[in-house]
Amino acid sequence: MLEPFRAIVDGDEPPPPGSRAPDEAELTRALQVLLKTQVIYSATPGVGRSYELARHYAPFFQSYFACLGYAFEVSHRDQMVFLRLPPDGVRHDMVSERLRKDETLVLLALRLAYEEGLRDHRVTTDGVVECTTDDIADSLRSAARSEPPAEDRLIEILRLFSRRGAVRLGERDRTERITPLAVLPGIAVIAPDTWLDRIRAWGDAGREE
Repeated sequence: MLEPFRAIVDGDEPPPPGSRAPDEAELTRALQVLLKTQVIYSATPGVGRSYELARHYAPFFQSYFACLGYAFEVSHRDQMVFLRLPPDGVRHDMVSERLRKDETLVLLALRLAYEEGLRDHRVTTDGVVECTTDDIADSLRSAARSEPPAEDRLIEILRLFSRRGAVRLGERDRTERITPLAVLPGIAVIAPDTWLDRIRAWGDAGREE
């Protein structure tokens, strides 16, 4: 990977149209951002040129992350780049830590909210499904048959998934005591179908017991 990395920063590879080649710090930052967050968008704040570089130098990013066992993909429709994690096998990376039960259930509710938005044609042109913290709480009660976390804990969990590129939080309505949410297309990356299947199997096993 050192030679392709050097070829990019030295300008031997064509830079993004209308832009310059990245320096070492920029290219390293883009790799680190993807490792940390898993999903980034063209509008993700605070990541510099990471999205632009990852999309433009996709073959390099694919090869680099393949060495770590990840699949790097670009979604031009959603203006999103992301890492698809291996569904099986032992992992030793920073994001392999198991979620707590309440975190797992909130993630499930977010994925269900996105699927319902797709089904009901409530997806914006940016691929976003809008809902609120009340909708997530209702989903937890109905689909997961679980009481939602307290508001402060729910916001804490949502911020966790916001950092991963799954959801965006709006400004809290102090009167209604709800927070608007934008469930992003990255939710299908953070909570893929294989993960949903495992959650369903876990839930079925619990009901049988």
